[in-house]
Amino acid sequence: MASLGPAKGVAGRFLALHLRLVYLFLYVPIAVLMVLSFNKAGLPTAWTGLSLKWYGVLTESGPILSAARNTIVVAVISTLIATTLGTLLALGVEKRRYNAGLEAVLFAPMIIPDIVLAIALLSFFTLLQVTLGLHSIILSHVVFNIAFVCAVVRTRLRSFDWSIVEASIDLGASEFTTFRRVTLPAIFPGVLAGALLAFTLSVDEFIIAFFTAGPGQSSTTLPMQIYSMIRFGVTPEINAMATIVMLVSFTLVLLAQRLNKEAVTG
Repeated sequence: MASLGPAKGVAGRFLALHLRLVYLFLYVPIAVLMVLSFNKAGLPTAWTGLSLKWYGVLTESGPILSAARNTIVVAVISTLIATTLGTLLALGVEKRRYNAGLEAVLFAPMIIPDIVLAIALLSFFTLLQVTLGLHSIILSHVVFNIAFVCAVVRTRLRSFDWSIVEASIDLGASEFTTFRRVTLPAIFPGVLAGALLAFTLSVDEFIIAFFTAGPGQSSTTLPMQIYSMIRFGVTPEINAMATIVMLVSFTLVLLAQRLNKEAVTG
């Protein structure tokens, strides 16, 4: 058995090197983009000095600010709805006996390619003759996010002590009161983690929003605005805007993971 030591050491070093290479491949382009957003001249080939000029340009751009407002509206409303429905769905599923078919249907929006889900939603809205706009994007993001919220909340429910719910009802509390004062506080870290994840996905989502948005700037989200601008070349203000979006997304994802870990271990 002692002869396995060197082999394990070599394998461990190889895996560590592989991990570092993967991180470099993933994050070096992002780091370059972020650095270029502070380049005074805005040229990708020459560094001319540190400047916040391009972030100031963003604050003067009407289309970008309009797209940012639309993104916030869509993300906030869709997150509130998806978190409510996803939490209730998680509670209902956890109380049922395990069913492979139900699990497959439940998590289908997480597995189906975005382009397929986007086409399906567009066809559905067309069939119902629903006018496209911010409301159609919100509904589409709710459909997309419910499964993610449900999955996160269920990780908390797997360690939840259901006997306290039975004790509350036995003591005379109604089911709604029990949910509000017993169940929800106990699973709230998981609910909040699911909400943060849903908000992040909604802010970053492009394909579904692109297919279900109405015409004009009134229903253009930030990812759609970035796409329309990048077709004519990557400009410094695009780098600045992408940097802001990435920092917000990373922060929310890390916070969601931390809350979800605390919910599971707690």
